Amino acid sequence: MDKIATIGLDIAKQVFQVHGADAQGATLFNRKLRRSEVRRFFEKHSPCIVAMEACGSAHYWGREISALGHEVRILPAQYVKPFVTRGKTDAADALAISQAMKRSDIRSVPVKTAAQQAATMVLRTRTFFVRQRTNAINALRGHMAEFGLVANRGITNIGKLVAALPERGDARIPPAARLMLDEILAEIETLTVRIHRLDDQIAAHAKQDEDHCRLTAIPGVGTLTASAILAHVPDPGCFKSARHFSAWLGLTPKQNSSGEKLRLGKISKMGNGDLRSLLYIGARGVLSAARRFGTRSGWLRRLMDRRPFKVVAIALANKTARAIWALLTKGGSYRAPELVGN
Repeated sequence: MDKIATIGLDIAKQVFQVHGADAQGATLFNRKLRRSEVRRFFEKHSPCIVAMEACGSAHYWGREISALGHEVRILPAQYVKPFVTRGKTDAADALAISQAMKRSDIRSVPVKTAAQQAATMVLRTRTFFVRQRTNAINALRGHMAEFGLVANRGITNIGKLVAALPERGDARIPPAARLMLDEILAEIETLTVRIHRLDDQIAAHAKQDEDHCRLTAIPGVGTLTASAILAHVPDPGCFKSARHFSAWLGLTPKQNSSGEKLRLGKISKMGNGDLRSLLYIGARGVLSAARRFGTRSGWLRRLMDRRPFKVVAIALANKTARAIWALLTKGGSYRAPELVGN
């Protein structure tokens, strides 16, 4: 057992699968472990490379196994899948993880600390509440439309929608329907309070972090976007360049090329969807302001003159992502473009 060089760990809720191999890649074992046996298993083995897929509880097990002296690599699941052969089983998955870890071109995911995971949880909880509030507003709008009560769409018009409700006891709305509408309104108010509470918590933390202040100086990057970047990308230095970072976010065209024919399609939409959405929304805000008040950037002016709004927004989000990578890896502060810029 001292010859073990690599271990592929297939994580599950209760029954785990471990595949051990020597330095030449020959299989030494491929066995199951109960959850209670995992820590004892790695305690009795000498330090080696342990790989697992990026999935639920992967960062927890990464911290636990790293504390025992092992080198942990968390691999993106979509890069492990091509190595699965002859059906989908736990043993085949563990073997695929062992084989994928040997590929030098597959970048591993940095293991998050407990504090970094807590910051990520705050953002995901906020997203969860926003999604619930949107569902409640859509339900309220749909139910009210059945009684001829409508208002413009959007969260900013929720007040107009509420104002369209007649007084209690109005014959146009039956008592049972009014009770349900009141319940939905109460849910919307509760979710709004929760979202504001989380926004205050995120803003308070941002004031104490220097990186937050430097990132929010970039046009289109607010407190929420900066917090999401720092939480989801704890080590931006793992990307070779700013282009690699923007490509990881899915803000670059998807290629379908062969031979000397280069075909570029829509953006790939790979990577973290939350970060990509925040950057895109921020870019739309910058473009809207540029349309009304103008912009100092000559590059942006020329792009706005010849390309559609959404295409320009994606290009600006891509450029913003590259500026974020540069600030986090090279330091310094954001400098606005000169009046006569490219």
